[in-house]
Amino acid sequence: MSFASIEELGNITVVNDYIDRHVEKILGLPLIDAERIKSQGFHVVIDAVNSTGGIAIPKLLDRLGVSYKAMYCEPTGNFPHNPEPLEKHLGDLMRSVQEEKAHFGITVDPDVDRLALVDEKGKMFGEEYTLVACADYVLSKTPGNTVSNLSSTRALKEVTQRYHQEYEASAVGEVNVVQKMKSTHAIIGGEGNGGIIYPENHYGRDALVGIALFLMLLTERQQSVSALRASYPVYFMAKEKIELSISINPDQILKKLGEKYSDEQCTTIDGLKIDFDESWVHMRKSNTEPIIRIYTEARTEALAKDLAQQFIKEIKATS
Repeated sequence: MSFASIEELGNITVVNDYIDRHVEKILGLPLIDAERIKSQGFHVVIDAVNSTGGIAIPKLLDRLGVSYKAMYCEPTGNFPHNPEPLEKHLGDLMRSVQEEKAHFGITVDPDVDRLALVDEKGKMFGEEYTLVACADYVLSKTPGNTVSNLSSTRALKEVTQRYHQEYEASAVGEVNVVQKMKSTHAIIGGEGNGGIIYPENHYGRDALVGIALFLMLLTERQQSVSALRASYPVYFMAKEKIELSISINPDQILKKLGEKYSDEQCTTIDGLKIDFDESWVHMRKSNTEPIIRIYTEARTEALAKDLAQQFIKEIKATS
């Protein structure tokens, strides 16, 4: 959920009222039990990149009885580091979690619609696995379908199948995920960049509801964040791109590759995705520049990188 922009913070009363209403709605969700969370004595570290998350996350945690160390929670809009919630930007948070002996760390993007987590050892939980964990909790309480986009981890599908439910993939983009969720009556979905969409809350990515669901999962499982992460299927991703000559038609390249790999499971609703037994590759053309973006996932980081390089070579050979 996109909270008020920094420019709108002139009327801080309006912003606070808006966030208070949103927090109240989350606390009223059937799967959120604030008293149970309060009983756990959780302590966390927050990195809100000086966005409105610095207002919203403490408000939620205060209501849930979670103590916290707040880092970069002044909503000035002056980002202390690159606001993309990726490991290479989160050194301060990872160190602070260890120093504080916190249960875990929380970071969001400036819109507070993407959520990334750090375990108690100061290691990234993996933004792809934010949705996996939240879906795990929701599925344990509510049978139903799940949705993510084609470039998101296969782990969500596998966790969904553990509960004997159905998983569907959509084209990349929040609006496409929401459309697929509505058409399949999915109970939770989102994107692998840490975007949780929980229809009981609203049809939009929302880091705050993700935090509440994650706290409920930890309350239920009574295990550390690192142990929780180890309970999920292990996958690694690689992301590459290849620049094409203006004269080359990327659609023709993807069509030829689809024909070449027609014996595999191919999806063409958004570029070309090829699913193999223990890996996949997703290739999408850019709408603004002559490139093809390549996303891969495999059981090891090396295999994911190798698969990306393989398809870079195949694209070159096909063009």
